Formats: sequence, structure tokens, C-alpha cells
Amino acid sequence: MPQPAANLGKLPPYLFAEIDRKIAEAKSRGVDIISLGVGDPDLPTPAPIVEAMQKAVADPANHNYPPYHGTEEFRTAATNWMKTRFGVSVDPATEALSLIGSKEGLAHLILAYVNPGDVVLCPSPGYPVYNNYTLLCHGEPFTVPLLAENKFLPDLSKIPVDMAKRAKLFFLNYPNNPLGAIIDEPKIKEIVDFCKQHDILLCHDNAYSEMTFDGYKAPSFLSVPGAKEVCIEMFSLSKMYNMTGWRVGFAVGNPDAIKALGTVKNNTDSGVFKAVQHASAVGLNQSEALTKDLNAIYARRRDIFVEGLNKLGWNVARNEATFYLWLPVPTGMKSVEFVSLLLEKCGVVVPPGTGYGAEGEGYFRVALTVPDERLKEVLARMEKEGVTFAQLAKQSASV
Repeated sequence: MPQPAANLGKLPPYLFAEIDRKIAEAKSRGVDIISLGVGDPDLPTPAPIVEAMQKAVADPANHNYPPYHGTEEFRTAATNWMKTRFGVSVDPATEALSLIGSKEGLAHLILAYVNPGDVVLCPSPGYPVYNNYTLLCHGEPFTVPLLAENKFLPDLSKIPVDMAKRAKLFFLNYPNNPLGAIIDEPKIKEIVDFCKQHDILLCHDNAYSEMTFDGYKAPSFLSVPGAKEVCIEMFSLSKMYNMTGWRVGFAVGNPDAIKALGTVKNNTDSGVFKAVQHASAVGLNQSEALTKDLNAIYARRRDIFVEGLNKLGWNVARNEATFYLWLPVPTGMKSVEFVSLLLEKCGVVVPPGTGYGAEGEGYFRVALTVPDERLKEVLARMEKEGVTFAQLAKQSASV
């Protein structure tokens, strides 16, 4: 057999595939595993979307190839939603594109723009696709640290001028996975101005825009005046309506970027099943009603886990968005060391912060994607096994 492409060897093991491997290994030993590892909702897709899909899938008119850029119904629903939700006007004909989930769109945008040696500004901690697909396309990822002292926002002054001049793309994601961090409009404007100054395409991965709590509403980067000149924004229905397996999302924004991304997709895939697009349009047309109850569930789970961790010695604040908690490991421990101990002693799987970049050292991520009782069981196991912040920090100090 021929050898695979050399740049495959540059990639670390894909984080979530590694988590699946560890779960299977532990289960084979008879461990009752509770996985808080992958952001895959445990709740069902809302009934109106499922019912629309059931009808659409039986309609022979939906059994042929879809339009490459998405059905008119879906693109119109997406752009109407952008107007209603954010006050952003987007042309469904030239500024919107259906995606097979936003992950696909993120990867193919890199393929559309990056030549060998081109720089891509990638946040760290960050979603692994930004960095890894840049490597697959022979580009050069440049790490933009997201640090606690900056509220997990990028410090643009730390990006060297030569890197900014060479950069083609800048990936950001707020509300943020894995950090749960949020962003305000003045900071978005600063980033947009930076991208205009250096001729960079800003790609905002807005997959968690609707998973917000305590009255907070996440913004669209496109709501900043002039942002469309340099920005493409990607949305996913995966987390919005618990549709991870359906593989559907959309991109909106700069028409040149939409066209470039569409050209790659035209030569790579055949679009999203029309029945899925129809059901998704039904969801977008009644979005607020469908997400309200889901967010109440995630907010309750957040409160259960935050309160429980604080009783175990952590000092955790309630985040206002996403179903993730980004948490410090006990003082003196490394991320991989802590998550290995949590699996070994408690049968609980969480990813180490380093799975999202070197700047994730000292942290681990929790996905609140199990029922309340299982979250309480995690906390009970941690207490029983002495997996508390102070006790583990004391043990580390004595080693």
C-alpha cells in the first residue's frame, strides 16, 4: 500500500476519538462509566422538527439531489432567522449557504483559502478543527492564546505584525467551546477592525449562539456595522435543537467568502438531504419556543454541578452560555494526570484542557450532557473517592 500523505503525521490523535477509545476500554473492564466528555446532547430533537422530517422523508420530491447551495426554503428560513434574532440582513441568494454541519463548513473554508505556507490565526484553547485542518492543507497555524486574565478573549496586540500580514483566516468562537466564555460588541468591533487593517477573513463559529442563560443573549459578529466586509459566520443546528446526528448548519456573511466555500463544496459533497433542510427550516421558524425549555434544563444542570464542585473545594462561577464548564485541575496537577485519576477512581470521563491546545494545560472540560441524577452521581463518587480540590492539591504538594 502507498503511504498516506505526510501531513497526516502532523496531527495529534483526534480528541473525541481518543475519548471514545477510553470509554470502550473502561466499559470492557465492567466499569459503570459516566461520560461528560463529548458535547453531544442527551435530549431528543424537538417534536415539531421530528414530525416535519417524518412527513418530508415520505415525499418523493425530496428524494433527489438537493441544490448545491441549499434549498430556497432553508436559506430563506436561515436569513429570516438572522434578521429576527440579530437584526442582520443577509441575502439568501448570495450570502447564505447550507452546510453538512458547521464542522464541515469550517474545514472547507480553510481548503478554499489556504495555500501552502499561509498563516491561519487559531485560538488556543480552541476547537481542534481550526488548527488540524490548517495542517492538513499545508498551512501554518499561529496560536492566539485565550487566557483567564483576559477573560478568555484574544489580545490582538500580541499578534506579531508579520503574522498578521501573512494571515488569511482568523477563527473565533463565542459563546466558546471549550471555555464557555462570551464576548461583547466593543471587542467584536476591535477584532473586525483588526481584520480589515490586515486583509484577513474573520470566521466566527457561532454554534452555541442559542445556548444561553440568565437573560444573556449572544451576539452575531455580523451585527457590528461593516463586519460583512471581512466576516463569514457559521451556525449549527446540532446544539441549537439537539440535532447532532442530522448534520445540518449554514454559513452567512461576505458573499465572496460564501462563493469560495460553495465552490469547494460543489466539488466535494452533494449537499444536505432536502427533507432535513425542510425540517430544519421548521425549527428555525419557531426557534425561540424550541430553545427556551432546553436552556432551562442546561441551566439547572449547570447549577447542580457548579454548586456540587464548590462544596468539593473548587471556586467555580456560573457561566452564561454553552453546556460546558471549563474548570481548573487541583493545584500541582497536570490536566492529563487529573482526568486519568477521575476515570480510574470515579469512572468519569472528561477531556483534558490540553486536548484543545497547549494553553489548556491546568484545566479540564465538563459537558453537561447527562441527566441531573447522573451529574449528582458524579459528584457523589468524587466526594467518596476523595477527588476534591484541596485534598488533591495537598497530595500533589507532598509528592
